Amino acid sequence: MTNSTIIQATALTYGHGTGQVLKLDDPVSFWGGIDHNGMINDVHHPQHGVYVTERVLAMTSGRGSSSGAYCLMELLRLDLAPAGIVLCEPDGIISLGALAAAEIYDKWLPIIEISLSDFEILQDGVTAKVDSAVTGASITY
Repeated sequence: MTNSTIIQATALTYGHGTGQVLKLDDPVSFWGGIDHNGMINDVHHPQHGVYVTERVLAMTSGRGSSSGAYCLMELLRLDLAPAGIVLCEPDGIISLGALAAAEIYDKWLPIIEISLSDFEILQDGVTAKVDSAVTGASITY
């Protein structure tokens, strides 16, 4: 990537993923907000009908039920999960789903936390790479 923008982040889970950024207008729940095919099926959500599969899902926070951890884990098992998740605040439920999938299925999903000001400059639709490791985390686009 030439002339790349790099946003430093905090690692919430580890892994690497690349995909088009899907910057949500509102947070979405993995339980009841995203179906078993990876589509946002919450009819009240601004991005209803959009697929999260293989996208870098960016939202300010998580939303919803503790069952969302299981739902995210299932999306990972079925290879229908996002390529990475970018948040502005840590979310234990989303992170738990990713950690469980890493432990049970050896499928790793990078989840990172960035500042709200960095989130605001993040561009929807651009191809981005999420890197998250013990040594540091970032999103590059």
